[in-house]
Amino acid sequence: YLAIVHPLKPRMNYQTASFLIALVWMVSILIAIPSAYFTTETTLVIVKNQEKIFCGQIWPVDQQLRYKSYFLFVFGLEFVGPVITMTLCYARIAQELWFKAVPGFQTEQIRKRLRCRRKTVLLLMGILTAYVLCWAPFYGFTIVRDFFPTVVVKEKHYLTAFYVVECIAMSNSMINTICFVTVKNNTMKYFKKMLLLHWRPSHYGSKSSADLDLKASGVPATEEVDCIRLK
Repeated sequence: YLAIVHPLKPRMNYQTASFLIALVWMVSILIAIPSAYFTTETTLVIVKNQEKIFCGQIWPVDQQLRYKSYFLFVFGLEFVGPVITMTLCYARIAQELWFKAVPGFQTEQIRKRLRCRRKTVLLLMGILTAYVLCWAPFYGFTIVRDFFPTVVVKEKHYLTAFYVVECIAMSNSMINTICFVTVKNNTMKYFKKMLLLHWRPSHYGSKSSADLDLKASGVPATEEVDCIRLK
């Protein structure tokens, strides 16, 4: 978002980036502590003479209000907030890349740049759509289970449905990775270069690295903005 919408703003320095990364990890660990503390394994009787093992959060009865408050907090922080933020940011990016005309005559190079811009927008929209489709069933199922328990508690395949929606939710990370490496960008090309540089004899290493830095520095800024190097 910053690279496309505000390309002239200075990039964050090393100290700021390190602090933000550490902050994200610290907040994530703190938020996950209650979930980890109350997660346990228990045996549930779904129907008569049929028992199934359930592994998940089991809060004491006298702390159900705290659990619901905790769940709604996580739901807002991990799903509602990111979806709203990504929607607003991606809409602004789409406005810049898709609808903003490239100055000059419509040469083949300009048309190629436009195609690259629109491919970036489609990729971002696909990432957002995948995030919603993967996590919405999980949170929807959890809301129904915790706030309207009578709807699902007597269902024969309740646990199976829970594990299915949980598996779909966790698959979002894999889907993101597939989107990043399969879209036609420079990810695979640079990955192959890294492998070649790693296995090349040491007396070629400095020259190859210098050549790579020289080539990277020669890329026009507009091309770098139009075709995002997703990392």
